[in-house]
Amino acid sequence: MAEKWKRVCVFAGSSSGHNEEYAEAAREMARQLHQAGLSIVYGGGSVGLMGAIADEMLRLGGEVIGVIPDFLATRELLHPGLTETIVTEDMHTRKAKMAELADAFIAMPGGLGTFEEFFEVLTWAQLGVHRKPIGLYNVAHFYDPVLELIEHSIGTGFVRLEHRDLLEAGADAGELLQRLQQKTMPELPKWTDLDET
Repeated sequence: MAEKWKRVCVFAGSSSGHNEEYAEAAREMARQLHQAGLSIVYGGGSVGLMGAIADEMLRLGGEVIGVIPDFLATRELLHPGLTETIVTEDMHTRKAKMAELADAFIAMPGGLGTFEEFFEVLTWAQLGVHRKPIGLYNVAHFYDPVLELIEHSIGTGFVRLEHRDLLEAGADAGELLQRLQQKTMPELPKWTDLDET
């Protein structure tokens, strides 16, 4: 339940994109998370939207935990001011550690790595690996094509209708966070028990 939450895992781009609205939205998400008394778990970078949300949370005095694989810690601009930095052996261990530490997930605008992280935790929810809320922070309609793809996949029989309810999407940070905190993840049949589509 929401009252037991401690941390939210945020997936975000290591670039800021071409629209300043993305970085401001990242800072607003940090403010909303801090106001809710929550900490951030994220990929450990100091650049792009990753850096923007981490910097704002740290400026507010909040906790930020970075999880990064060792091969990126040397090449990527690892954030030097985090509350805690966890260096993992590889990407798989990194993602598992982030998921372990978090009570919910929010995907901000980002690139291929952000997409991969988002779809992995969504797939894990579909398979019953976890029952943690998942949000798409749809800043400036960034994720409209992803939402359309999911609807297309439902319409073509590759995604079940009930799996749409695993996800919340919105462009307002406070409203999205509130919906995630109030969300009860749907009870889904085990994947192996489902009839073939």
